[in-house]
Amino acid sequence: MNESFSVNETALPAVWIDDTDDNATLEFSSELFNFTINPWDIMLCISGTIIACENAIVVAIIFYSPTLRTPMFVLIGSLATADLLAGMGLILNFVFQYVIPSETISLITVGFLVASFTASISSLLAITVDRYLSLYNALTYFSERTVLCIYLMLVVTWGVSIGLGLLPILGWNCLDEPSSCSIVKPLTRSNVTLLAVSFFVIFMVMLNLYFKICKIVCRHAHQIALQQHFFTTSQYVATKKGVSTLAIILGTFGASWLPFAIYCLVGDHAYPSVYTYATLLPATYNSMINPIIYAYRNQEIQRSIFVLFCGCYQMNTSCRSRSPSDV
Repeated sequence: MNESFSVNETALPAVWIDDTDDNATLEFSSELFNFTINPWDIMLCISGTIIACENAIVVAIIFYSPTLRTPMFVLIGSLATADLLAGMGLILNFVFQYVIPSETISLITVGFLVASFTASISSLLAITVDRYLSLYNALTYFSERTVLCIYLMLVVTWGVSIGLGLLPILGWNCLDEPSSCSIVKPLTRSNVTLLAVSFFVIFMVMLNLYFKICKIVCRHAHQIALQQHFFTTSQYVATKKGVSTLAIILGTFGASWLPFAIYCLVGDHAYPSVYTYATLLPATYNSMINPIIYAYRNQEIQRSIFVLFCGCYQMNTSCRSRSPSDV
């Protein structure tokens, strides 16, 4: 690199070389050659691109399919929208960081990411509550009261998420006091602690609800077995599959976010940034896996995808409206 620079400098015509201009040229060229991109930022940008593409398809399908307007799909649409915004936020954060570096833009992009990921996690909680209600109150689930409850959860979810995202922009940041910075600059340590504690509360609520869902599923299977005087193999397989699915959902969520949430509590801004990247990158994978778990496995969404990309779809099985517990 230095040899190439020396050759260029020597090859310059002597008639127009000026000391002042030469120094300015040398300084600019040095900055150009020393410009590097953090590979962790590249991986976050790639992750954001995949997240945005996956969830954009889900949002488009739910928005343009009149049959997918039930509360269950509204919640899935909320989750996909939050993950879509999170993916776009990761892309914008990469672009602004290397193209238009600015403290103001940094606050906006960080606040945007906080709001998006908070909405994603809160939407997962809302889906869990919806699944629990569909089993616990199966007879009254399709009433107007349930619909009102679902939309109320969405309003609270996005209201709280937007509020948390605005906090850094409204002044809760460490730009004026670098010693108060957390592992995620420009968020303060108290701000990150609040987010981490909120995550643990949501995670514990989801864990409790999924445990209750497992109990209800097993109890229903046992009641059916008593009525039929035996427990068929198909019932056992269905029950085992249902419990395994719940374990996968909760396990994926915990494995993705727990390392980052724990590091938010124990980490310090003086620690190497590689620790932050190493725990934040797996957290983004949750938004990458969400559409696979909650959307692409659903038969009605699968049918809409085939209609969207193929223009036709033929299916022997009936396309009945499924309950949240089937998703």
